[in-house]
Amino acid sequence: MSESPENTPVKPVIAAAAAKRANASMVGMLLAVLSTMAIVLTIVWLNPQRDATSYRQPVDVAAISAEAAGAAGFTPAAPKLPAGWYANYARWNAAGADGVAFWDVGFVTSANTFIALRQSADANPSWIATQAEDAVVTGTRNIAGHTWELRDKPKGDRSLVIKEGGTTIVLTGAAEFKEFDTLATAATAGTGAQATHPLSPAKGTK
Repeated sequence: MSESPENTPVKPVIAAAAAKRANASMVGMLLAVLSTMAIVLTIVWLNPQRDATSYRQPVDVAAISAEAAGAAGFTPAAPKLPAGWYANYARWNAAGADGVAFWDVGFVTSANTFIALRQSADANPSWIATQAEDAVVTGTRNIAGHTWELRDKPKGDRSLVIKEGGTTIVLTGAAEFKEFDTLATAATAGTGAQATHPLSPAKGTK
């Protein structure tokens, strides 16, 4: 039985020119994708993946300290610390509204905690309180023959404060005492006799 014209399926016919254009477009698209992939792979090859430590900008604390010495009027502390410690910034801050210019270094400990070292020849009680985040004096801590004033509070950073060689050093951070001890020892290495904080008597000893 023959099919009626109404039931005969219609087969789409693509003109040769249209088919050629479609094929050309597909080839062009593939070439573009391959070209893009080649560029990306070249960039990746020229810029290999770096681990986290490679993004750490080296900070030469000793060199920056030497540069700051003229403005400071003293040689700012450049502690020599054990392997695993590093500084993530070091700078000299000119006096602001409080009239206190100071040396400021940020140290990341081997335990990946942070302690800031600030040192000034112009320190006053208000400046010290600000650097210690208004923590109260809770006692003293003897580290390598030097007596530091301890400022602590239940929730927040702790600070160690000392007057040494005509300058005041404040260490502030959330690190453990053993890490503070390491930095405090290095910060006062070679400075001579025991020194104590000038502001207030100790309220206890830790």
